[in-house]
Amino acid sequence: MSGRLNVVILAAGQGKRMHSRLPKVLHPLAGKPLLAHVIATARALRPHRVCVVYGHGGDQVPQALAAADLAMVRQEPQLGTGHAVQQALPHLDASARTLVLYGDVPLLSAQTLSGMLAAGGDTLVLLTAELDQPGGYGRIVREAGGAVTRIVEHRDASPAERGIREVNTGIMVIPTARLAGWLAALTNENAQREYYLTDLVRLALADRVAVMTVRARDTVEILGVNSKGELAQLERAHQRRCAERLLEHGVTLADPLRIDVRGSLACGADVRIDVNCVFEGEVSLDDGVEIGANCLLRDTRVGSATRIEPYSFIDGARVGARCRVGPYARIRPGTELGTDVHVGNFVEVKASRFGEGSKANHLSYVGDAAVGRNVNIGAGTITCNFDGANKHQTVIEDDVHIGSDVQLVAPVTVARGTTVGAGTTVWKDTRPGGLVLNTTAQEQRPGWKRPTKSGEPR
Repeated sequence: MSGRLNVVILAAGQGKRMHSRLPKVLHPLAGKPLLAHVIATARALRPHRVCVVYGHGGDQVPQALAAADLAMVRQEPQLGTGHAVQQALPHLDASARTLVLYGDVPLLSAQTLSGMLAAGGDTLVLLTAELDQPGGYGRIVREAGGAVTRIVEHRDASPAERGIREVNTGIMVIPTARLAGWLAALTNENAQREYYLTDLVRLALADRVAVMTVRARDTVEILGVNSKGELAQLERAHQRRCAERLLEHGVTLADPLRIDVRGSLACGADVRIDVNCVFEGEVSLDDGVEIGANCLLRDTRVGSATRIEPYSFIDGARVGARCRVGPYARIRPGTELGTDVHVGNFVEVKASRFGEGSKANHLSYVGDAAVGRNVNIGAGTITCNFDGANKHQTVIEDDVHIGSDVQLVAPVTVARGTTVGAGTTVWKDTRPGGLVLNTTAQEQRPGWKRPTKSGEPR
């Protein structure tokens, strides 16, 4: 969205019904604070200035979300929405229009806001919604011809006015040049003894400024959070939206109601995702990827035709094409798996690289290791990478075969073509080829031939 625009985000509310010491706007939805969703939507409009008005919770809000493009202003005491916007006035460009948003209304779309901004320049534009059960929302009062005459808050409304279904969302676009005068004219003669921003409608009409309305396309967009129950409802609404977008792009979801996207999820063609999977941060799944049930992927890229088996946890990793990971595998940050790699059940890999065709199929820990091509790591193998003070690297070169229950004491290199016998502790570098096993001292047998399958040449 081009043009000069101020955005004021009201985020000072206490949120008593949340029953939490955490400010309401910092409670997470889809893995990030409610206020962060609103800030992201505001930034999508390319505003000239963004001002966040905070209050309850002290400096927790600016500490959590401070950024160079945000002006943080404290409202103390909290005397209503009109008073809150007044605190932001020194940070606003008088030549721009001002959009007022709320830090606890996270699902509002930039598309809806763009529609408001398109509705004239020197006008007051209100976002309204039609609700079957208007509850505690302020009502839009219109004259017989349809023009808006005022907004009445629920507590101040008559029984007839409470029957009105068109409600004020609180979101509005204001001509900033008039804002200081209007705010100065507000009074607190109401049930809450607060300065209501909605009284700007009366002041605008008195100044012969047109009041326009834009109807929200989806009532879910305008819902705010006042309790943990409402937060849970919006979480499900957000996840339903995410699931619908994935389905529209051809992703197969075993159950669209049982997926959580807490960040961004990019999927290629023919991706299949089973139930109860969680995606955090930035996750990318290439063509033909299959994710088994109950997996968690965070900040990870998965190559084409790879299968992630159930109950696997992958964090900060790059997984190549045609790999198989899990079930019950844990892949930790800094790991890179090449093409056709197998990491099996109860295997943990941390900050390690696996070359093409290598396998660690059972019950192993591989940390701070460089694993070559066509390596087989047997069950129970451990890279002993920590000496009590520092981490050290294990290098396993191409075509190495490591038996079960082996300890590789880093720093150590297992040379190309070596076979390490079961139960061996490797504490010094090996020579290429042959068999390494423990006797009274580490022994290597030059020329030893690895067993082959029946029918294969020796």
